[in-house]
Amino acid sequence: MQKIRNIAVIAHVDHGKTTMVDGLLEQSGTYGTHEQHDERAMDSNAIEKERGITILSKNTAIRYKDYKINIIDTPGHADFGGEVERVLKMVDGVLVLVDAYEGVMPQTKFVVKKMLALGKKPIVVINKIDKPSADPERVVDEMFDLFAAMDATEDQLDFPIIYAAARDGIAKLNMDDPDGNFECIFETILSQIPEPQGDKENSMQAQVFTLDYDNYVGKIGISRIFNGVIRKGDNIVLAKADGEMVKGKISKLIGFHGLNRMEIQEAEAGDIVAFAGLETVNVGDTICDPANPMPLDPMHIEEPTLTVVFSVNDSPLAGQEGKHVTSNKIKDRLESEMTTNVAMKLEVVGEGKFKVSGRGELQITVLAENMRREGYEFGVSRPEVIVREIEGIKCEPFEHLVIDVPEEFSGAVIEKLGKRKAEMKSMVPMGQGFQRIEFEIPARALIGFRGQFLTDTKGEGIMNHSFLEFRPYSGTVESRTYGALISMENGDTLAYSLFNIQDRGVLFIGPQTKVYEGMIVGEHSRSNDLVVNAIKGKAQSNVRSSGADEAIKLVPFRDMSLERALEWIEEDELLEITPKSIRIRKKYLSENERKRYSRK
Repeated sequence: MQKIRNIAVIAHVDHGKTTMVDGLLEQSGTYGTHEQHDERAMDSNAIEKERGITILSKNTAIRYKDYKINIIDTPGHADFGGEVERVLKMVDGVLVLVDAYEGVMPQTKFVVKKMLALGKKPIVVINKIDKPSADPERVVDEMFDLFAAMDATEDQLDFPIIYAAARDGIAKLNMDDPDGNFECIFETILSQIPEPQGDKENSMQAQVFTLDYDNYVGKIGISRIFNGVIRKGDNIVLAKADGEMVKGKISKLIGFHGLNRMEIQEAEAGDIVAFAGLETVNVGDTICDPANPMPLDPMHIEEPTLTVVFSVNDSPLAGQEGKHVTSNKIKDRLESEMTTNVAMKLEVVGEGKFKVSGRGELQITVLAENMRREGYEFGVSRPEVIVREIEGIKCEPFEHLVIDVPEEFSGAVIEKLGKRKAEMKSMVPMGQGFQRIEFEIPARALIGFRGQFLTDTKGEGIMNHSFLEFRPYSGTVESRTYGALISMENGDTLAYSLFNIQDRGVLFIGPQTKVYEGMIVGEHSRSNDLVVNAIKGKAQSNVRSSGADEAIKLVPFRDMSLERALEWIEEDELLEITPKSIRIRKKYLSENERKRYSRK
């Protein structure tokens, strides 16, 4: 039996998971002396690098002494919570990272709850102890209270604690000790995390927990071997979640070491490997021995809570900037996303319209951002929550919301959330003039709240939320309070006309921008929509006037990013997304059509 340990790294977003994995790779000597590698090497996708977040769970393997340690780096955003749950089933222990100042956050609670329910052994790492405001002792107490509140077993409550500053490669077992390196982490993993169960003499059993795609070999299933030995070229049976058995052959077996993948001939119980050759493979499927198939329990995948409609772009500027604009192209791209992203669902709802359901706005905007970078052009509707009927009662998803705000802004935030049907659960001072307030709130009410929240807290507030449960529908919720400024003409905007419009509200575009009838050029300062002419030039005459040469001063316009725009729009509006621009428009472009529609 190989000497193997399997661990996952879990934590709230930005508590240092990927940086910790970097340090483990570096200090175990996994990189060769000549190898170049980036900071946060596990975040390989362009959007992950730009935003500094992990979107997809990824695995790596390191050698320490004569042990092989498989490490899985997981995302910290609530929108990608489904990934964490699947990963935890594949490992025997967990590194739980907590920020030494922020302490227990919503996603920490979410992942700890899943981990304890599955009976995994935790090692708690108090990270970022080098922060000036760090308070490691308080955070240790918070973690102990959390474990106790979540009904941890005696063994789980007796968790080892490591104090670390992952960015600087420092770790120690007591705060009073001198700074050491990550050796204490490796030793704790070897002594505390149990060996993988299973025997290589038994019949083959491996379960797929995440998918990848390669243009040459097709779908790749990354899986943990629970029993037996898998060899390249083996004939196997794939047991699907619905009980169907599919025969197949393993054409390629891939092992992990550091950031590299290499082809291997065989692997045995306890290891984590990837394989190709089965096009129908899905998350939760079991690979079994054809002579004695014994499927494992299929995995529960979190249900989506939000939907948006992707549609073919039908604006007057359609097809000028994108490479892929037809409904067939958009459908193929969305279907290929569904093959590897199991937390999302797709259905065709009409001519050139596709309903995409996911766990949150971030997950959907990441998909839209990837598509526009690949040259796609499409429209996206306002996100809507999925309403379910449970025992004859109409129910909607609720979220657990945690807000950190400077004390002077807490009143304004509580008032705004009260209008959005939020229920306050607790309020705790955090030191340094900050307060932490916890709410339970309908997921609908959070759509479009972030922009308002950042304005109210002058950009200093931090909000985090995670899915709680479905509860009875809570009635209407206040949404955007301001109307839109809508263009009445097609053409290029002029500074002269924008100068006259800017008193009416906030502009989203600058001069020399293409606009069309029905496109939204700004936010009105009142609650109604206003139609404006943004392309009118100054009338010239041959009469001199004293005010002719008054300088035109334009206020800087508000740059609408994809997330901001998606949160801002209402039900009768759409987002037009192309590789070069993001435009906001009304569904019905002409004013007559809008009036006719509003009467209905």
